[in-house]
Amino acid sequence: MNYLYIFATILFTIYGQIILKWRLNQLGSLPETLMGKISFLGSALLDIYIISGFASAFVASVFWMAAMTKFEITVAYPFMSLSPALVFLIGVFFLGETFTWGKVVGLMLIVIGTVVTVKF
Repeated sequence: MNYLYIFATILFTIYGQIILKWRLNQLGSLPETLMGKISFLGSALLDIYIISGFASAFVASVFWMAAMTKFEITVAYPFMSLSPALVFLIGVFFLGETFTWGKVVGLMLIVIGTVVTVKF
């Protein structure tokens, strides 16, 4: 049950990042002018999806606090390195991000490193 806190942290962190990227892709690029930037950021901060991304980051923090009461940080924190691997997969399949074998190899090394760090 205690590992649920870690995996909930990862899940809510990933949701927050993916939803922010997805929605900002839809809203377009940050304008060049100062007033354009202020207007863009103001409307983005009021967007319900972006608000849900920020709320998700807060929920992830709450789960992380719970995990910190159950694990040593040297055990719990390496699991956070699984986030980039999951974000990569979601980014490629749902956001149309670039797939490269170099990224796959790098992410495999991260996952292997996580297993070694936690198990040995």
